[in-house]
Amino acid sequence: MRAITKILAGILVLAMLFSTKAFATENAELEQSGEPPVQIAAASALLMDASTGQVLIAYNEHELRYPASVTKVMTLLLIAEAIEQGKIALTDKITASGTAAGKGGSQIWLREGESMTAEELIKAVAIYSANDASVALAEAIAGSEEAFVALMNERARELGMNNTTFYNSTGLDDTADGHLTTAYDIAIMSRELLRHENITVYSTIWMDSLRGGETELVNTNRLVRFFEGATGLKTGTTNRAGCCISATARRGDTHFIAIVLGSDNSNDRFDTAKRMLNWGFANYSTVTPEIDSTLITPVRVLHGSEQYIQPEPPDTMPILVPRGSEADLRHSIDLNLDVQAPVEAGQILGRVTLTIDGETLGEYPLIAPYAIEAATFLMMIRRLLVALL
Repeated sequence: MRAITKILAGILVLAMLFSTKAFATENAELEQSGEPPVQIAAASALLMDASTGQVLIAYNEHELRYPASVTKVMTLLLIAEAIEQGKIALTDKITASGTAAGKGGSQIWLREGESMTAEELIKAVAIYSANDASVALAEAIAGSEEAFVALMNERARELGMNNTTFYNSTGLDDTADGHLTTAYDIAIMSRELLRHENITVYSTIWMDSLRGGETELVNTNRLVRFFEGATGLKTGTTNRAGCCISATARRGDTHFIAIVLGSDNSNDRFDTAKRMLNWGFANYSTVTPEIDSTLITPVRVLHGSEQYIQPEPPDTMPILVPRGSEADLRHSIDLNLDVQAPVEAGQILGRVTLTIDGETLGEYPLIAPYAIEAATFLMMIRRLLVALL
């Protein structure tokens, strides 16, 4: 029962946080008016906060684009989920099929029948964007690349990536006319991938090797080496897509996702990502509110088997605030004076409201940690007698 209550509380917290008014700064208003606060040298771009999902910069963010190897963000997400679910293990030996070995583009030149561990293949995908390794992993998880692509599209729907259609696990688009997505959708799947923190173990590697040092891997994302706090995530380039990147970086508790699609050249791709990330870090910071639990007093239960119930303090979530305003964060607590029995576990008894300078940033529900039944007639008589005596 306590576990169910925690889950219900989590759902309520998320629902109420995402339903509140976003705290807007002057720069955010510029973004909303279609004037990004930084130069965008790309067809579309977006900056998202990884903790909250708040969009800070958006430029043609819903325009359909070829993503090239940024596709592999979804491939890596399904791989990470398969590992967590026990479908494959990092130490599993995976044998390359003729289909995997025959993939062109960026590759580690797998030979049909050659075996590598899942971890080695993941490195090849995350660091070097190897298409043959992507297909080998897809086949190991789903039986075929086609079946894996069906899982990719299903997962995209689950995440709300409503403008995305995958045709393969690699991003090769020379024969895949409908292999399309958007900057916004890529940010969504990048954010989901970052929940699997182990992925950054691989996406932040600058150089590595396979086959006992015979095959060198150099990260296609040069931000990993040259940008402070870079955590990944994936580059991509084809003639159709142009130069693309899902660039992620963390400084302190603040983690941003910068999506760049359709740049004319690699320098424009990286420079645009850096400009958005630097702007984000310069203007925002992440705080996790601390709620004074001593202000959360018991609520009287009318005609209940218990006379009072102590609302459960919320598990606060990180929020994004304008840099420099962290000390101005305030919270107020609004509690019911009483509640009529029966009380259900998870029932809202009040709320905590977070504000900065009068602007609401979010709300957390204060809930009943357990159920209280209505008092029976005998309970009421006994309670009356105790009061009289």
